[in-house]
Amino acid sequence: MKVIDMHCDTLSALLEKKEKGISGELRSNGLHVDLLRMRESRYIVQNFAMFVVLEGAGDPWERVQELYRFYREELEKNRDILAPVLKFSDIGENEARGKLSSLLTVEEGGVCKGETEKLRELYRMGVRMITLTWNFDNEIGHPNFDTGRRQQMRQVMKEWKEAAPGTPEGEEKRRAAQLFVESYHHTPNLTGGLTEKGREMVEEMERLGMIPDVSHLSDAGFYDVLQVTKKPFVASHSNARAVCPSVRNMTDDMIRKLAGRGGVMGLNFCADFLEEKPLGEKNPGTIEAVVRHARHIADVGGMEVLGLGSDFDGIDTHRELPGAEAMERLWEALHRAGFSQDALDGIFWGNVLRVYRETLG
Repeated sequence: MKVIDMHCDTLSALLEKKEKGISGELRSNGLHVDLLRMRESRYIVQNFAMFVVLEGAGDPWERVQELYRFYREELEKNRDILAPVLKFSDIGENEARGKLSSLLTVEEGGVCKGETEKLRELYRMGVRMITLTWNFDNEIGHPNFDTGRRQQMRQVMKEWKEAAPGTPEGEEKRRAAQLFVESYHHTPNLTGGLTEKGREMVEEMERLGMIPDVSHLSDAGFYDVLQVTKKPFVASHSNARAVCPSVRNMTDDMIRKLAGRGGVMGLNFCADFLEEKPLGEKNPGTIEAVVRHARHIADVGGMEVLGLGSDFDGIDTHRELPGAEAMERLWEALHRAGFSQDALDGIFWGNVLRVYRETLG
């Protein structure tokens, strides 16, 4: 077994801990991902995202620079077991030297502020994949979650939590909150896609050898990326909407179109994107739900479109897949569900490796 994981938020989680005076290093920590557990679980590549929240985070370009400095420090401290990926051949060379490969990504294209030169600077820094949006509009495009309704949802949830449980008023507030949350999570953005600047930047990404990532992007934006690009692209951490109706997941048509382009989508271990629960009910996550998504995606798009995108350290801990140490557990569950050795090799590393071969140069 080998592992390539297209998305984790470990860098951002570690830097936030450091800024609060809490110790934690990439080599070994109490988060979902660290290098020692990756090595034990036979990882060959981990995509490390520099995740930036646009709302209330100050200057997003300065924040991504802070994350980059932290990343370089961790690379230097761990150069005995970790090496960066700047071109495709680095992956095989690093593996031959017994080292894990780190592929640097950005989660939030808004850090570029719509400036193509900043995109090129990210490439010079070693960034090889960008999640075009997170949950906010930016100069590149629009997400699927309606950012204009975010504050309204917060207010509805606040009123529900403050209402006396078991009372007619409390039940009314609970029903209202349930309906609003379902509407918020189930209503895709079908009109707000890439901006004109976004189209230009996606074209420049492909020219440079930087992979566009459509996880979080609106439905309209997905089809814009499909139109603008020629090479494979990815949905680094997205599941199947037919199995769980969150708009963070991909429709069957998107899965087929992504597969037709030669792209991949990474199974996301976030419990709420695997299986929805009634409002207020705990959702700890199950491997069975991951298997259901994998089977559906393979049935719709073929085995070659499946990869891994755990979202570790950006999600609540999944009860049965709590961290990098649990990858073999997922392999065994998929094998029991009927996935062959060849199919599992593709899901766990081969399909993503093929995309890297075709895009990174």
